Amino acid sequence: MNGLKKMVIAAVVIFTMSTGAGAAEKLTLMLDWFPNVDHLPIYLARELGYFERAGIAVDIVTPSDTADALKLSAAGRIDLAVSYQPQVIIAAAGGLEVKVVGRLVAHPLTTLLFLEDSGIRSPQDLTGRKIGYTVPGLMDVLLAAFAQLNGIEQYTAVNVGFSIVPSLSSGKVAAVMGPFKTYETVTMARHGYRAGYFELEKYGIPPYDELIFVSGYQAAKHQEETIFAFSRAVQQGIDAARKDPDASLAVYLRAVPEADPNIESDAFELTLPYYAETQHSDLGRWRRFAEFSLRYGLIDRPVAVDQLFSGKKQ
Repeated sequence: MNGLKKMVIAAVVIFTMSTGAGAAEKLTLMLDWFPNVDHLPIYLARELGYFERAGIAVDIVTPSDTADALKLSAAGRIDLAVSYQPQVIIAAAGGLEVKVVGRLVAHPLTTLLFLEDSGIRSPQDLTGRKIGYTVPGLMDVLLAAFAQLNGIEQYTAVNVGFSIVPSLSSGKVAAVMGPFKTYETVTMARHGYRAGYFELEKYGIPPYDELIFVSGYQAAKHQEETIFAFSRAVQQGIDAARKDPDASLAVYLRAVPEADPNIESDAFELTLPYYAETQHSDLGRWRRFAEFSLRYGLIDRPVAVDQLFSGKKQ
C-alpha cells in the first residue's frame, strides 16, 4: 500500500503543478485489442499524471475489429494506434502511410497456440487442419510464413478475431496464430484448459517489437512534439511499473474495473519483463525482419525501414 499511496500523492502533486498551465493537447489512442495488462503502462501514464504533466490529454479507445487501429491511424481518423512491428512492415509494403513513434513491448509474445491435450507435438501435426488467426492482414500472413518454414501443408486459415478460447475449446480450429504467451495462456488456465504453443522466434521468425505506437503521416508531421511527449510519458509508465509492480497493478485495475483481477495479475507477472527498456528502436532488427518478410512472402516489395520512423529522436 505504501507504493500505491506514493503514486497517488505524486499524481496529486502533478495535477496541482499543471493546473492553470494551459489547455492540454488532446490525442486519441486506439488499442490493438481490448484493454489488458499489455497496455498497463499507458494507463499508468494517464492515472499518475505523466500525460498531464506533459501537457497532453489521451483518450484511450478500443477497436471494434482487430485490424482497425493501424488503418484508422494511417487515414488520420485517430492520432495514435497500438500496432505490431510485422503489421507495420506489411502495411508499408502495401502503401499504407504510417510512422513508428514509440514502443510498448519489445519482444515477441505471439504464439501458435493449441490445447495441450490435443496431441499436437510439432508444427507438422497441423497439416491438413483448420488453423485460426486473430488479426487479418497480419496473423494470417505470419501463419503462412510459419507454415512454409515448419512444414505445415494444406491447412485452412480461419479468422477467429477475439474468440480464441471458444474457437479452440469447441474444436472450430486446432490452433490459433496470434495469442500471446503471457496472456491467453493465463486466460485458458483460468477456464480449466492447459495451453501448448509454439513461440515464433524459436521456429524461424526473426525477433521483433511486439507492440509499438504508430501515427499517420500528418499527425507525425504536425503533432511531432506532442507525440514525442506521449512516448516519453509511456516510458515513465513502464519505469513506474518496474519500480513498484504491485502498486502499478492496483492503479491499472482501478482504471480498468472490468478487468478480471486474477487473470490480469498472473498475466502482468509474465508480461513485466518484456516492456520496452527505452523508446529507441533497433533499426538493424527492423531491417532484418523486413528482409525476412520479403524472402518469405509476407510482403511483395522491399520496405525502406528508415522511412518508417518519425524524425524526432526519442
